[in-house]
Amino acid sequence: MKSRERILKTIKGEMPDRVPVCLFIHDEGNFLKQIFPDLDLRDPVECKRKLVDLERKLGVDLFIRLLHGIYPDWIVYGGVNIEEQAENWEVTTKKMESAHSILIKSKIRTPLGSLDQEFTISESSEAPGTFWYACTKKPIKTEKDLDIIIKYEPSMPADFPTHASTLITKTKDFIGGDGIVSVWVPGATFNHASLLIELNDIYSLFLTDFPFYEKLLRFCIERTLPFLKALAEASTDLFCLGGNVPGGFLGAKNYETYVLPFEKRYVDNVKGLGVIPLYHNCGDIMALANSYKKLEADVIEPFSPPPLGDGHLGEAKKISGAAYTIVGNVDQVNVLKKGTIDDVRRVTKETIEIGKPGGRFILQTADYLEYDTPIDNVKAFVETGLKYGSY
Repeated sequence: MKSRERILKTIKGEMPDRVPVCLFIHDEGNFLKQIFPDLDLRDPVECKRKLVDLERKLGVDLFIRLLHGIYPDWIVYGGVNIEEQAENWEVTTKKMESAHSILIKSKIRTPLGSLDQEFTISESSEAPGTFWYACTKKPIKTEKDLDIIIKYEPSMPADFPTHASTLITKTKDFIGGDGIVSVWVPGATFNHASLLIELNDIYSLFLTDFPFYEKLLRFCIERTLPFLKALAEASTDLFCLGGNVPGGFLGAKNYETYVLPFEKRYVDNVKGLGVIPLYHNCGDIMALANSYKKLEADVIEPFSPPPLGDGHLGEAKKISGAAYTIVGNVDQVNVLKKGTIDDVRRVTKETIEIGKPGGRFILQTADYLEYDTPIDNVKAFVETGLKYGSY
């Protein structure tokens, strides 16, 4: 059975020949840059070629996750569209550079008023070639700010569908039909809203001003949908949806009352486009494991174990009742990066023995492989997963 069939069967709840063994590797920086130090990150096509080559050489089931070079920064990392000017959308920016970071201050003038935001690009001092992108001063402070964005912000760039399709098609050519290609999308809904408004504000907004909150989340669904449609038309197999911002600390009641209706609408949009939705919450998750059955995403990940999160794979399997496929959950920091080879083999064996019964389980690290992760540890993870994964 090839990787593609094995992964898709598992997601559908059918029994494969063995547990799919996958790795979460970013398509820029981090572990990829460690293995290929001369990799030019300005060439996203080559980054994807190297990612596929690396995963194939390691012998894993190819579950390729794309992000680098797909989007304009603002739609996935935060803030409003400062890359385009329009008749009623005048953007001025000031760029300040230091040794390892770039700060971009922007003012957007419109007939209804002005918006201010700051966006930062930083290179990790501990992981050369690994960059972090973030809107560090969000543009929405009031409902009027949201109204300005709704009315005047230029939407998806006209060249995005062709650009994204080219990168996705080339990646699919690299894997040759063996494996799946997924894309990190600008969502789900609550995560996307957090790119436009400060966290302290959004965590209280659904209690203090629900109409404003509802308008914001409805806008986030509408704002991202054209991008989802373009990616779906490029025959993407699966969309990775961020769900970590509305984590388990909110509690199941708050999540189901104020978050779930909007997250489910996002998931339903993905399904309506014929794409598999994967919902990613890498923080506190156990309080929401039952709520996620109502979300109806096909895949939930990663149930990060302590100290990374509060995930408990055995309990998650029981709670889910095979309503969704679980991906996870070997600790990529304290086991793969910092542990011994024996630690890796032991934890991987324990994880696969817990996740394997009944199917609907994909073995993977809890999150992306970090820079300075020993390659021998990664190989031990793969070898152990393959050894004990057969049904």
